[in-house]
Amino acid sequence: MSTSSSTSLQNSKWQSCIDACTSCAEACEFCATSDLKESDVKMMASCAQINRECAAICWTSASLMSMDSQFAKQFCDLCASVCDACAQECGRHNVDHCKMCAEQCRRCAVECRRMMG
Repeated sequence: MSTSSSTSLQNSKWQSCIDACTSCAEACEFCATSDLKESDVKMMASCAQINRECAAICWTSASLMSMDSQFAKQFCDLCASVCDACAQECGRHNVDHCKMCAEQCRRCAVECRRMMG
């Protein structure tokens, strides 16, 4: 029981970043799926791709923080960069799912940088 308690204490320092990464991953997955349903799928292909990549790094970063990995900060640094790129790509498209995703990506990048500091 004390192991669970100490794990909870460790995770609490990163909880806002874990939450931001998880929310961002979900938003990216939704955006990628929605991109593929747009009438001009070719125009949305790069958006769908970066969304898939961003979701993957966000899930991985959240998982590593949850297990108090020695590599969590390095992954969060990469995660912030990928989130920046994803937010930029989503910002090119005037559709609601891209706007929502860009907002989540920007929030996640801020939280990842805060966690690294």
